[in-house]
Amino acid sequence: MATVAITIDEPILARIDELVAEQVFSSRSQAIEAAVEENIERLEHGRLARECAKLDPAFEKALSEEGLNKIIGT
Repeated sequence: MATVAITIDEPILARIDELVAEQVFSSRSQAIEAAVEENIERLEHGRLARECAKLDPAFEKALSEEGLNKIIGT
């Protein structure tokens, strides 16, 4: 683990404190870490979706069939 200092708006901090008080998270650190991790995962998922959207389905199908044909020897 590493310690970092951040600046955060008071209303957001108040919401985090409410979640801690409701025992959704055990600490501010845990809440912030979970939020950052979730956001990173969402960004990575979005990037993957954008990259997948660039693929040509017909080309990918032909490529997979070519590989399959090499495996089964046809």
